[in-house]
Amino acid sequence: MIGLRSRVGLGTAPLGSRVEGPLWWGPQDPRDAVGAVRAALDAGVDWIDTAPFYGWGRAEELVGRAVAGRRDEVRILTKCGTVRRSDGRVGEDASPASVRAGVWESLRRLGTDYVDVLQVHDPDPATPVEETWAAIAQLIAEGLVRAGGLSNHPVTLMERARAMAPVAVVQHQYSLLHRAPETDGVLDWCAAHDCAFLAWAPLASGFLTAGFNLAALAADDLRHRLPWAARDLTLLRGRIAAVAARHGVPPHRVALAWAARRPGTYAIAGARSPLEAADLSPLPHLTTADLTDLEQ
Repeated sequence: MIGLRSRVGLGTAPLGSRVEGPLWWGPQDPRDAVGAVRAALDAGVDWIDTAPFYGWGRAEELVGRAVAGRRDEVRILTKCGTVRRSDGRVGEDASPASVRAGVWESLRRLGTDYVDVLQVHDPDPATPVEETWAAIAQLIAEGLVRAGGLSNHPVTLMERARAMAPVAVVQHQYSLLHRAPETDGVLDWCAAHDCAFLAWAPLASGFLTAGFNLAALAADDLRHRLPWAARDLTLLRGRIAAVAARHGVPPHRVALAWAARRPGTYAIAGARSPLEAADLSPLPHLTTADLTDLEQ
């Protein structure tokens, strides 16, 4: 384990929102973004998950600006391998040379001399995971990275990487609307190998929050293309709200607590303003009755 203290960490994909891509979540004021990071730290969140892919470095730059002078308060998790091709398209390049070059760029943007966890963003079909993992192990030996992780990798690749060197972190999409890690072996693998599991999109990109209004989003907002956009979530939101009322917390904290309810599991929550970031924790302890109500 890498010693994360807060059950929820700050996700920064929305902070990197830019209309020219690769991810557009609507306008993001840089001042609000920096304020959100600082508010999360003030609220007790002690880790941040970011990536070069989030605005092609924009999110990392904002995180670096926000944690200046507070680096010792936070663990920074970033990624490698997902790159912008010369034609502007998104591609995967987890070759050792790409990983090393990417780390140096991330360090520059983040304004730090090391990252706590470097995660391979997505599988690269052209590069054996063993080669990528050997490069990350070398970066750890050099002190530029403290630990390695895998994002969106199946158990077969997780096991191959672990045969080379420890895997400290695994992250996959996981929420009340997307429960694949329960059935594809990912959660069981993490529990068996003392590996932290990070749930990304535990709020289903906002669909599990109170007052979420898809119609109010810009027509080109990426959330219109998510599978939940075509579903009626009234009953599920009602169940979440009922559990939240029992605990005296806002509904989004219940959805986060559900995703981080197992030992060694954590939730990555996006926040785009200081107000949102200050309201990410603490998470309630869900009872057996709560879980029954949420999962019916």
